[in-house]
Amino acid sequence: MTFTVAVIGRPNVGKSTLFNRLTGKQHAIVDDTPGVTRDRREGDGSISDLSFRLIDTAGLENAYDDSLEARMRQQTEMALAEADVTLFLIDGRAGVVPLDEHFANWLRKHPTPTLLVVNKCEGKAGKAGLYESYGLGLGEPIPFSAEHGEGLSELYDALSPYASEEPELLGKDGSTEFDMASELDEAQEDEQSDQPLKLAIIGRPNVGKSTMINKLLGQERLLTGPEAGVTRDAIAVAWEYQGREVRLVDTAGMRRKARIKEKLEYMSVGDTLRSIRFAEVVILVLDANAPLDKQDLTIARHVIEEGRALIIAVNKWDIADDRMVAAKRIEDRLQTSLPQVRGVPIVTCSSKTGKGLQKLMPAVLKAHELWNTRIPTGALNRWLAATVDAHPPPVSGLGRIKLRYMTQARTRPPTFALFSSRADKLPESYFRYLVNELRSDFNLPGIPIRMHGRKGDNPYVD
Repeated sequence: MTFTVAVIGRPNVGKSTLFNRLTGKQHAIVDDTPGVTRDRREGDGSISDLSFRLIDTAGLENAYDDSLEARMRQQTEMALAEADVTLFLIDGRAGVVPLDEHFANWLRKHPTPTLLVVNKCEGKAGKAGLYESYGLGLGEPIPFSAEHGEGLSELYDALSPYASEEPELLGKDGSTEFDMASELDEAQEDEQSDQPLKLAIIGRPNVGKSTMINKLLGQERLLTGPEAGVTRDAIAVAWEYQGREVRLVDTAGMRRKARIKEKLEYMSVGDTLRSIRFAEVVILVLDANAPLDKQDLTIARHVIEEGRALIIAVNKWDIADDRMVAAKRIEDRLQTSLPQVRGVPIVTCSSKTGKGLQKLMPAVLKAHELWNTRIPTGALNRWLAATVDAHPPPVSGLGRIKLRYMTQARTRPPTFALFSSRADKLPESYFRYLVNELRSDFNLPGIPIRMHGRKGDNPYVD
């Protein structure tokens, strides 16, 4: 039984804590600071045998201008329009405040059914707020504690009537979302070709990551604005590109560690790093007027170390000061600072106008295909023999190191095992030589390649 539940309320009443409680995952960032959540986030919620889609929203603010708070309120209104039932959350310890009364009046006029949930009712501290909430005119309140899980049985009884008999997998706009980390425990090798491609979009703050996703989706799904650091949570959105399912993940901007002062930003960056770890392809978005600075290179190296396919998208190309200088700088920095992934695809585009974005997804699909490449063992060993003949391994100790054979241990990224009686004596420079020749001869540009030395078993050891 599947239906959609939206959690709304003023800032800092425990909406994200309730979201984490009902989804069973600690993915929504939770902090005592008001206004942590900005974009609406979805996940699979459940109470016992009752399953539903759950939407976490930003705190409701009484703002109707062009401010960030007003744009957050608009995102909450979109979530309310998609929901089958709303959980209106108030703080039992703080009691009913004027902002609660204002939005209660608004919800009474809205066609979506509303359940009043009084959070932080553990102990006696929330009793006064619970009794006050009867005056909001939203029916009998549900005493709850998102932190401790008290009141789940009452919430189950209140939500049960809204469960439909047949699953409704798509939202009212024909799209749905998936929790970014719902399949983290799946082994990479078990993934089938019909499963969604996991695509993370990362970069420094205010380079246009959310705007890029909105333009690709064709709707204002994510919160955007001129302010740096608008996105805080990693938000996963399901999308279909030319019949291929894609799971887009928008992430918070990553600044240099020395510039991060607030705990909340540390948590956002940690969420971004987790998104990279479980992505398949990562798009690094750059600002055309400041491409590939030190922080961009640090992010790119982290993506490569995690073994993810990398795409570089140079955004704001329409307002670049000098395109030739910017292109030359990017090319030079890649050659000198990222030689381990020669041939990284570079796409110049404008998220605001959409120009150039049509080249982005074909580059992503090509990189994903290369990332899944498997080379037959026979072809690999014929190549190894020719490559070693052209440039033999160095002499070490007892003589020249002999390479026995080579096999591909796994894909995603391509990982190879090189067997030798003295594999531990093979210098790192020779491994780099083999990787570069492998990349060139088998046409594997721009993806990380891993190669490990293995020592064969000695049949006479006993």
